[in-house]
Amino acid sequence: MPTATTSDERHAPRPAVVLAGGLSRRMGQPKSELNLGGKPLLSRVLSRLEPQADGITINLNGTGLHMIGSRTVIGDTVPGFLGPLAGVLAAMRHTAATTPAASHVLVVPTDTPFFPPDLSRRLTMAMTAHGQIAVAASNGALHPLFALWPVALADDLESWLTTDPKRRVRAFIERHPNVTVDFPMTDTAGGMFDPFFNINTPDDLKQAEEWLHILGESAA
Repeated sequence: MPTATTSDERHAPRPAVVLAGGLSRRMGQPKSELNLGGKPLLSRVLSRLEPQADGITINLNGTGLHMIGSRTVIGDTVPGFLGPLAGVLAAMRHTAATTPAASHVLVVPTDTPFFPPDLSRRLTMAMTAHGQIAVAASNGALHPLFALWPVALADDLESWLTTDPKRRVRAFIERHPNVTVDFPMTDTAGGMFDPFFNINTPDDLKQAEEWLHILGESAA
């Protein structure tokens, strides 16, 4: 049975990694380079994450260590473009090497620019057992790429990536102690808004522009 979450675990440094390495086949270009309201999508995600994290790193698959502005960019640690879990593994390995006091790393994708401003705090406070994965949900749907991942799971995740043919994020989460945190929808002038609205297609990008206006968020 998992042991209770310690105070040290809840108050440990909380580094974050943005997963920006998706192939974006439906969009036709890297999502991180898209413009939303005149501002790069990656910049919007970084700005939203900044107050919630103790340092932010960007994961781009297939690349070596370099910089985007003042941000460190890390590549996947396993070859072959193995999907988002490869980015999660890179986040774990980088966190272990650079922030050894951190028990978890917060991971978010680059295609969801409206995620809650209290994401990190609520995921952290929801943990009830040592080594839990804390995962966001909304409107009855799990959002497994918005999660606090225990750094200690890196070896198991690498084994999973290299042996499991499907490499499903949810299936890996279910192998380990986990807790789900439900975030509410917001009633707006444009209808009920899900803060985990994500951009996969050009039509989604147009819808995001509309939400940007409805929500009154800065356009630049």
